[in-house]
Amino acid sequence: MFIDRKDAGEKLGVALAGCRDKDLLVLGIPRGGVEIAYYVAHQLNADLSLIITRKLGYPSNPEAAFGAVAEDGSVYISEDAGQIVSDDEINAIIEQEEQEISRRIKMLRKGKTLPKLKGRTVILTDDGIATGYTLFAAMALCRKKKAGKIIVAVPIAGQRMDYHLRKLVDDVVILGIPDFFYAVSQGYEHFDNLTDEEAISFIDKWEIERSKKES
Repeated sequence: MFIDRKDAGEKLGVALAGCRDKDLLVLGIPRGGVEIAYYVAHQLNADLSLIITRKLGYPSNPEAAFGAVAEDGSVYISEDAGQIVSDDEINAIIEQEEQEISRRIKMLRKGKTLPKLKGRTVILTDDGIATGYTLFAAMALCRKKKAGKIIVAVPIAGQRMDYHLRKLVDDVVILGIPDFFYAVSQGYEHFDNLTDEEAISFIDKWEIERSKKES
């Protein structure tokens, strides 16, 4: 479907051409979403930043998530989590992940605050959607900060996710919706994990390009 994230991001940018706005902001979810966001922002001549979210993992199996928390404290919890995890455990896990979010803001965004969202058209993007938990937390943050319009744009996701998202945001752009969706990686020929340094490099690259345009 896609050669790599660059290919996916460029194609997504073309698909979003009708979303051009003088005050458009593209927010990438690290790490994979940062590369996608860079190419989308480049195509649309939009502002670019990172939105930091963290999955909330079950105490007995941290790799399996029951929700996510965004950098402003917005939380998404799956409906069945309360049957397995107590409120005290949930609060403790949220507190732990908020500490990691603070660290990541300092490292990935160099301590900078999120750009202003109020009244703006915001494109939320990632390299694909699996559970959607981090995306749902990011959407909650955008709503709290009164974004004018929220668009979710990704290269690949499942049919159920597409249907669900269309009830929650202003617009959804998903390039590939396989009949049988089992993993984000199935949409890519090459799907290497991005490092923190690589994610930062895309933001640095965009800032250099933007400063050249403005000078």
